[in-house]
Amino acid sequence: MKKQFNRMRQLANQTVGRAEKTEVLSEDLLQVEKRLDLVKQVTHSTHKKLTACLQGQQGTDMEKRSKKLPLTILAQCMEEGAAVLGDDSLLGKMLKLCGETEEKLAQELIQFEFQIERDVVEPLYVLAEVDIPNIQKQRKHLAKLVLDMDSARTRISCRQICTILQ
Repeated sequence: MKKQFNRMRQLANQTVGRAEKTEVLSEDLLQVEKRLDLVKQVTHSTHKKLTACLQGQQGTDMEKRSKKLPLTILAQCMEEGAAVLGDDSLLGKMLKLCGETEEKLAQELIQFEFQIERDVVEPLYVLAEVDIPNIQKQRKHLAKLVLDMDSARTRISCRQICTILQ
């Protein structure tokens, strides 16, 4: 309890400016640290908006994505219409060709979304939700260690003064 009280008192002294506070980060690193929060906000919002743009279900395999994609449903409807009308009618042939084309478009869209998810969405997620919080955690740990170091220096200085005075 006494240790926690001393830590809070020292933190308050450093905040007010009465105690000597050691700076361990260079000016460049301080600027990077300030930009870190902005980068986190941007990557988090970009990840969220980009995920919302994907038409297929995120994280599922090609088969499941394909079944729920509107282009695939349209392609199936056209192919079923072509089957009902028969291949000998002009409308039937057109529906069959359009259905096949829609199916190819759906497959291309699914492959594109998989690639976007793999190359952009997942790295953004890792950056926003894993890497940046780890950096912030390490920064807080560094601040605690600097506080401990300053506290130790203060105690050593007080002991040296007491020794000299005796």
